[in-house]
Parts: sequence; C-alpha cells; structure tokens
Amino acid sequence: MTQTLSVIKADIGGMVGHSSMHPDVLDHGREQIEQAVQNGLLIDGQAHACGDDMFLIMSHDRGQDDETLHKFAWDTFQSGTDVARKLHLYGAGQDLLVDAFSGNIRGAGPGSAELELIERPSEPVIVFMGDKTSAGSFNLPFYKMFADPFNTAGLVIAESLHDGFAFEVHDIANNKKAVFQSPEEIYDLLVFIGSPAHYAVKRVVARSTGEVGAVSSTDKLSLIAGRYVGKDDPTSIVRCQGAFPAVGEVLEAFTTPWIVEGFMRGSHYGPWMPVSLENANPSRFDGPPRIVALGYQLAEGKLIGPRDMFDDPSFDPARAEANVISDILRKHGPFEPHRLPLDEMEYTTMPAVAAKMADRWTDL
Repeated sequence: MTQTLSVIKADIGGMVGHSSMHPDVLDHGREQIEQAVQNGLLIDGQAHACGDDMFLIMSHDRGQDDETLHKFAWDTFQSGTDVARKLHLYGAGQDLLVDAFSGNIRGAGPGSAELELIERPSEPVIVFMGDKTSAGSFNLPFYKMFADPFNTAGLVIAESLHDGFAFEVHDIANNKKAVFQSPEEIYDLLVFIGSPAHYAVKRVVARSTGEVGAVSSTDKLSLIAGRYVGKDDPTSIVRCQGAFPAVGEVLEAFTTPWIVEGFMRGSHYGPWMPVSLENANPSRFDGPPRIVALGYQLAEGKLIGPRDMFDDPSFDPARAEANVISDILRKHGPFEPHRLPLDEMEYTTMPAVAAKMADRWTDL
C-alpha cells in the first residue's frame, strides 16, 4: 500500500516572544490530530513543537497535495491561532499569510514536506524540525548524508548505496527546478546548493531503486508575502537504512553546527544547534537556531515513537561548538558576516533608509 508521510508546520504564536510554544496551543494541535485519526482522515499523527513552531506529523493514504488534508492543517493552525490570541501570545497567526484557504497549503505561509512511500518490512524515518532558520538550510546536511563518503560510509562500502542519489534542486526565487546526479555531477550540484538563500534541495532519490529518500520544505515566507514576516523554520523527512543512509549516518550530518540564516529577526547568520525537544526553546538573541530529530518506525502507517534522537551526549560537542561560534559572530554586531548581506535584507529597513538618504550620495 502506498502511504504518505506529511509534515506541515507554522508559527502561530510564541511564548515568551519567539522562544517557545504555549502548552495550550500544542495541546490544541494534538486534539485536532486525534480527532482526524478517529474520523479516518489520518492513519496516525502527532503534533510537536520546535521553538515557537507547531509541526503536524501525519501518516495517511491520500497522497501528496491532498486538498482535504491541507485544509485540515490550515484549519488547525487557524483555530490554534485563536487559542494563541486568547493568551496574548506573540505573533499569533504570524505564518498564515492569506485570508482563506484556496486548495493547497503551499503559498499560504505554512511550510510542508510530504513523502510518498511503500512501507518496507522495517521503515525507520527521521523527521527534522528547525527553528530560527530558513529554507535551504538542509542543503549541506543533505549533501553530507547522501553524497559525502566521509560522512556516509555506505556510499563506499554498501552495495545498496553505491549507485548514488539524485538531488532535485529548486530555484526558490524563480520557481524553477533541476535534477543533479551524484556522484558524477557533484561539482555542478554544489555550484547551486552552496547558495541556500536562492536554491534549496527539495528531495533526494535513490538511483538504485527510484525511491524518494528525503524531502524538505522549501517555502520562503518573504517571497510569498513580499516583505519580511519571519524566518521559514524548515522541516524535512529522511528515510533510513536499506537503500538509504543508516540512522547513524543521517544524524552524523549534524555533528557540526553548520552556519545558517536566521537568528534574531531572521537577519543574521548563526550556528544550527542539534538539541533535544526539551532544549528546543531558543532564547539567546532568539537563538542559536535549533534543529530537533524525531525518529520513528512506521508500522502499517502507525508512527511508532518518537525517539528524541539528539537527546544524546555525543552531540554535546556540537552544542558547545555552537555556543562558541555564537559568541564570535555576536561580537560582529550589525556588521557582516553576522548580519546578512543587504540583498538578503531587502524586507527590513534598507529600502526606507536608502530612499531617505538618496540625496546624500554624490558622484566621486
């Protein structure tokens, strides 16, 4: 049976500021998920939070881009926003950028990652939840998982991985896509995905089987709204074992706190810190950016888990390194490389300041 694993997320209100999600809002999401399971819309589902974002993790047999499922997510975020407003939470409904649902969650503000699969005898998957960062942040971890033999030994020594993977890359500014084959087109691939503000890996496919091994959300809020409204806080789903990297190889990609867009006001670079659910509540300069890994075994569509994969002392060095990197970057204050380049800050004060000061500039 073909089934679909969908993760749809949104920031619908923070407690305190942008640092975390109020338990009442998260409980509301869980109640809606439970009703959807009872009503037969979902095979199974859970609601979790990373920072101030709610992530709806849903297993179903309706396929990708199903209007009924997407409307359920939209309605859950709308009613969750009502709870947030009653509690006077910060930024209530922040990611809901349109007035009414129009058939698909994409383009409405919430981010989504959906993966269709035929369940194997054992189907381990990891759902990654990010906060205080942007679409494209999974580019480097996906490259490490699926193309770097120094990270993923199976690319060299496992017959099931030796044929490599295909990367579907989206030009998120111009609404275009291209597919690159690894390993032979690695250099061409890196030209594009090395610029995560403009290009994002949408999905990765095993060349040996044609199965999708990973998918990420590539929704960029500023491009949807036409102004800065907050960072995209992406999510991804990664299948493990067999024709895909092992669980340990997937997680190994986060033993370095990669530098990503986000941090305070979404306008700075900062280290992506791998954390447990308990520590997924960024507060220092609204950061550092956080990443949570929830591991599941699928059993006829049921979500067995989660196991909190970064709740492991082996990631303590990455967390310590993230704090050191934060110290160094923070000392730069409003200067690059801590602050994003101006072309990535066009939805902040730059246009207004440039217009006000236009007559101050004269020819050299």
